[in-house]
Amino acid sequence: MTTSIKQLQVFVAVAQSRSFSEASERVHLSQPAISIALKKLEESVGGALFARTSRQLGLTPEGEAFLPVAQRLLSDWHEAFEDLGEQFSKQRGKVAVAALPTLAAGIFPSVLKRFHETYPRINLSLHDVLAEQINQMVREGRADFGLSVEPQNADDLSFEPIWVDRYVAVFPEGHTLGQQTHIEWAQLGDYPFIGINRLSSSRQDIDRIVASVGVKLDILCDASQIATVGRMVAAGLGISVLPALSFRQIAVAGIGHRPLVAPNTPRELGIVLSRRHPLSSAARALFELIHAVDDGSRPTNGTRSR
Repeated sequence: MTTSIKQLQVFVAVAQSRSFSEASERVHLSQPAISIALKKLEESVGGALFARTSRQLGLTPEGEAFLPVAQRLLSDWHEAFEDLGEQFSKQRGKVAVAALPTLAAGIFPSVLKRFHETYPRINLSLHDVLAEQINQMVREGRADFGLSVEPQNADDLSFEPIWVDRYVAVFPEGHTLGQQTHIEWAQLGDYPFIGINRLSSSRQDIDRIVASVGVKLDILCDASQIATVGRMVAAGLGISVLPALSFRQIAVAGIGHRPLVAPNTPRELGIVLSRRHPLSSAARALFELIHAVDDGSRPTNGTRSR
């Protein structure tokens, strides 16, 4: 069966008007062309859809039954292309982003505000999860892209660096560490320590750096949320190490911080993309907006992949 959309349009126009001349005006075809289209449609379906007499043009029972079906098919056809057009023009769409909690709370709100102002009908969902979960969501297509650290040993993912974050030592106000302009990693072993989630990319960085300087942390406890770590430090339970960007998501009252040196360890953050799943028009618009928004974080240049 090779029924065309034009044949359906002709059938509906003739069925509604019961007039070849009126249908001709509706679909912008000559009357002979309409006759040919109807003949081909009837040949395709295997029987007559119109009962023709010398005085009037009516539908056969099969034609009556087919009319609402044809109308629905035409409606679905037009709606499908209207929807597709709106998605390409970014009037409608959906975007899912997976982001590290530091980025989700620290940088993304300003991006989201600007995106919503520009594309108010695009629905955006944000998942604040750990780095490995971000990689998996992007890999499986459950997130259009991720905001994270660079994936390791992931040939199916690419990474574009955007921001540079740095680790800082955090301590209660009035702590002796506050007398220094910067703090060396080796000093962290001298005080009770509040750790962050052991599965987080930040914690893995911290453990690696501390081990490289030969220090053993006196860990009082680990907390899953950065905000909890901040409150414990403010309460005087110990010191900690946090990404500098995390201060956008915690109440910093009662907390001091200093940059960590020896070694100086910048933390590169950026966009994780799938090599297998191309970005939709809506996701591409958000991707480009992330590049355009200057939130004060130090940008990096270049695109690299693993």
